[in-house]
Amino acid sequence: MRKIMGLLVCVQCCLLLQVAAQKKTVQQDTSALFDTYVKKAIKEWEVPGLAIVVVKNNQVVFKKAYGTRELGTTQWVDNQTLFVCASTTKAMTATCMGMLVDEGKLKWDDPVTKYLPALQLYDPYVTRELRVRDLFLHNSGVGNTDYLWADNTLSSDEILEHLKLVTPSYSFRAGFIYQNIFYLIAGKVIEKISGKPWSIFIRERIFQPLGMNRTVSQFAQIKDDNFSKPHYRIDSTITVISHDRETDTIGPAGSVLSCIDDISLWLKCMLDSSKYPGGRLVKPETWKELLKPQTLVTEQEFYPTQKITKPNFTTYAMGWFQQDYKGRKLNFHTGSLSGAVAIHAQMPEEKTGVYIFGNLDHAELRHALMFRALDQFALGGDRDWSAEFLKLYTQIKNESLKKTKESEAKRALNTHPSLPLEEYIGKYQHPLFGTIELKMQNGKLISLTNHITTGSIDHWNYDTFRLLYDQKWKGKEYLSFHLNTEGKVSEVSMSGVVLEKVTRE
Repeated sequence: MRKIMGLLVCVQCCLLLQVAAQKKTVQQDTSALFDTYVKKAIKEWEVPGLAIVVVKNNQVVFKKAYGTRELGTTQWVDNQTLFVCASTTKAMTATCMGMLVDEGKLKWDDPVTKYLPALQLYDPYVTRELRVRDLFLHNSGVGNTDYLWADNTLSSDEILEHLKLVTPSYSFRAGFIYQNIFYLIAGKVIEKISGKPWSIFIRERIFQPLGMNRTVSQFAQIKDDNFSKPHYRIDSTITVISHDRETDTIGPAGSVLSCIDDISLWLKCMLDSSKYPGGRLVKPETWKELLKPQTLVTEQEFYPTQKITKPNFTTYAMGWFQQDYKGRKLNFHTGSLSGAVAIHAQMPEEKTGVYIFGNLDHAELRHALMFRALDQFALGGDRDWSAEFLKLYTQIKNESLKKTKESEAKRALNTHPSLPLEEYIGKYQHPLFGTIELKMQNGKLISLTNHITTGSIDHWNYDTFRLLYDQKWKGKEYLSFHLNTEGKVSEVSMSGVVLEKVTRE
């Protein structure tokens, strides 16, 4: 009898070992297939460097770095290479606030002015009714205000002071327009309650407990050269550009930098209801609250990928976009700065998550690899998302170029400005958008915007000029000058904003 029992145990052990070996083989085959797909897709999209991690059932099932940190060099991307997390930082900031909620130091529906009494928005009603929850949902009625930090020298506190001048774009809680500045406000609330700046709070409460030892909250904290350079396609050539270091000013919205080794720890933690080996970041009910759909996202404000994935719903939680995919809820968020991209996705029902870094501006390969990873590691399917999305985004780009050419074809030729070029020089100012200074150099107009960006100006037609930024990835602007009753230049229209002339040279 004992011999029979022993044989049964041996047989059972052998079966278990065989099943485990088969699972391992399947995983290896899946990883190999995915690796082959990634390599091919990187070439198709011409991305210089990329890093990706996939987690399933609380285990890293795929993690690999590809390409170079800087095009034209042999500075290879590895698992320790720092990339910008950009707006995937938002979920981290929301989690920080969730910790304070768990500690009973505030409630999601507390008025923001309870903690920041000096905060003023354009509408006194919105100022009074704005809740902590609203800071994470892009529903305040305030439109995009990136001009307050991008290519600007305002401090964080000065940015908040300027909010009272921003007229609403829609009614409070009646729409959705993506908004970075309100995450900065959230960071200020965290600082007020905890007594620590957001940059220190997030390091002590997320990075250190999870063991994210290379992760930093600001560009200023980078300590070595192992970080990826940003790249931009300029005149059809992929070129290295400079980082948007101004994001340090609005850190809670998107200034974290991490590597694929570190970010895998954050990915596992948030996929597993915020658990990590030492405990958990937030209570289970708070984790659910962070991921609960709270704002409807309009078709205009969602990603172009919807044209192919055709979701039945598109919503926003606290730092997460959401849609359905193959009958499952997909929580995800992109991160985008000039020349750099990221995407963080999780599908809790399948216990599967993906995080991708890339160093080419708006390389939407990130979406393709996200869906391909979900298919191969969780849901099944071999759809070529890379090919379909490359076609989609190429079409979008071509349509944009066509519209630009059609617009420029309407240019009135053989016209002249009303005044000599010297009459246009001087400083032009707007209380929100800052200043643009025009000077003469070698007989041509040149510009300096907010003491940061420079450019050359040539005549377009009549009193409209074209500004071409020296930082070519920033594109171009059209400047339309207005004359007063004395026939002197009094103001200039730029991107639909009128700047008043305040000094002359």
